[in-house]
Amino acid sequence: MNLIKRMADGERKLALRKIIKIDESLCNGCGNCIIACSEGAIRLANGKARVVSDAFCDGLGACIGECPVGALTIEVREAEDFSEETVKAHLSQSKIRQEESVEMLSAARKESMPISPCNAALHRSSEEGPQRHMRRLGESSQLSSWPIQMRLAHTDAPYFKDASLLIAADCSAFAAPSISEFIKGRVVLIGCPKLDENKPFLGKLTEILRCNDIKDITVLHMEVPCCSNLVRLVSQAMRASGKSIPLQQFVCMIDGSAKKE
Repeated sequence: MNLIKRMADGERKLALRKIIKIDESLCNGCGNCIIACSEGAIRLANGKARVVSDAFCDGLGACIGECPVGALTIEVREAEDFSEETVKAHLSQSKIRQEESVEMLSAARKESMPISPCNAALHRSSEEGPQRHMRRLGESSQLSSWPIQMRLAHTDAPYFKDASLLIAADCSAFAAPSISEFIKGRVVLIGCPKLDENKPFLGKLTEILRCNDIKDITVLHMEVPCCSNLVRLVSQAMRASGKSIPLQQFVCMIDGSAKKE
């Protein structure tokens, strides 16, 4: 039986219905539930998954099975009615905010380069600009570009033209003995979906994909749940860039083996 009543604002309705409950004491911030929720009802805040608004949650629980620690359950309580129109508006606004953040990042990049030893050396050189690091670093290295950290990469670097990208988790280089095979023939970008701020990472990658003809993307992440967010970030960047690029995923196991997903 639904208990409908008007709230203080006079418009929104409450109903006794099923809705997702998140136990923050169990949540490890892996973000799997965010990927599974097509309504955008869940987001990360201070490293924990939280319901953005009851009106966005349909209560069907598609996200529950994706949680590796059992932090998600369904409870029956008074909550705002689920609204498809509200969800569509929410997703639309989220897309606009994402595009705005990408534009802001692009403008900021043109104003100044990130402060880092790599860029300090770059400015001291007579060969300024991304071309300086286009050549291979040495006979013993498979790297064909530098720097490889996502936040330090040049969006308009010439080595991105018609490139095959390897987007790898930071830890994978230390865990996988076969890392050179992944690097060979690819332009490498690395990051940590757990420790890096997701918005700058997403903005930089979106701009790289938007401004360059990328042939294909390989994602290599660790087997731990939080690291799988790397795939989500790459997928979001492709959508934001408006491009469809062949994507393959590999999981690096703790024992050093790598398997294709």
